[in-house]
Amino acid sequence: MNTKNFSRPLIRPQALRAGDRVAIVSTSWGGPATFPHRYEAGKKYLAEAFGLELVEMPHALREAAWLDQNPQARAEDINRAFADSSIKGIIVSIGGDDAIRLIPHIDLNVIADNPKIFLGYSDPTVLHFGCLKAGLGSFYGPTIMTGFAENGGMHAYAENSLRKAIFQTAPIGEIEPNREGWTVEHLPWKDPENQNRRRTLMPSTGPRTLQGTGTMRGHLIGGCAEVLEMLKGSDWWPPLDYWNGAILFYETSEEAPPANLVLRWLRNFAAQGILSRLSGIVLGRPGGQTDETYRSEQEEAVVRALAEAGLESLPVLAECDFGHTDPIATLPYGVMAEIDCSRARLTILEPGVSDIRG
Repeated sequence: MNTKNFSRPLIRPQALRAGDRVAIVSTSWGGPATFPHRYEAGKKYLAEAFGLELVEMPHALREAAWLDQNPQARAEDINRAFADSSIKGIIVSIGGDDAIRLIPHIDLNVIADNPKIFLGYSDPTVLHFGCLKAGLGSFYGPTIMTGFAENGGMHAYAENSLRKAIFQTAPIGEIEPNREGWTVEHLPWKDPENQNRRRTLMPSTGPRTLQGTGTMRGHLIGGCAEVLEMLKGSDWWPPLDYWNGAILFYETSEEAPPANLVLRWLRNFAAQGILSRLSGIVLGRPGGQTDETYRSEQEEAVVRALAEAGLESLPVLAECDFGHTDPIATLPYGVMAEIDCSRARLTILEPGVSDIRG
């Protein structure tokens, strides 16, 4: 049921505390049943490092083929987790490619009436936009099987960012440069021995200013580029004025779409009138790729799309650490942020959570 309408400011969910009950949901692919050792590693780290009590929703561990055939059951888990007052947060097990099928089955009134942490990235972009329509701020960050289950343990950069975003009620502040290095190395999950093998890190060279000068502020909105394409034109796609003054965070997945597709997708943003309303853009490192040529071509596509729209001066930060590389920062939807082009920095000016307990 989709009876809510987009509005701002968003409700900030209450901060998580050690001992809180947090639900695990599978919004798309049935990863936990496919690679249970990987899922258990992420679950163990989340429980021990953050002191949370994890609650697996009824269909979270179902086989991938069953979940594929039952989008309504996946949605029921989400509705049920939001409606349960004893649950203080919801974390996605893993992404996928079909959360868009949940839209007819999600009750946005339940989300609006029971605000709480919702965390995940990639295909859960769909659910984040559902939260936006319901008036709830959510969080683009790690999932159980990616992030929390990082080989050899979660990276300190990712853990520290998450704590600032959903456990602390002070303004999140500057998204510090990732000094650890970054990785997209593929170590097959089917081999349990790989779980304890650290992935090779590449030196971090970002973030950097792709274009623009000075500072600009705006509320954060965005997600995975491929998923945003599925959302366009849907009941959960925000009206045009919702984009006024926004900072778009934008990243591509390990599927590595070619630069010409990114150009066409952004041309659609321009045709809708969205690009001209933005305060700035923050680009994540392209997922699944270490090829600098691929990254450069994608950045050139972004610059070209903006130039075609007469936006050669719109501030754009590139090579930011969120989305489909590791480690990643957690970004809160709807919260005011600032791009500083001279320092190539993104600063989140407000808290992502509230200290009010319901």
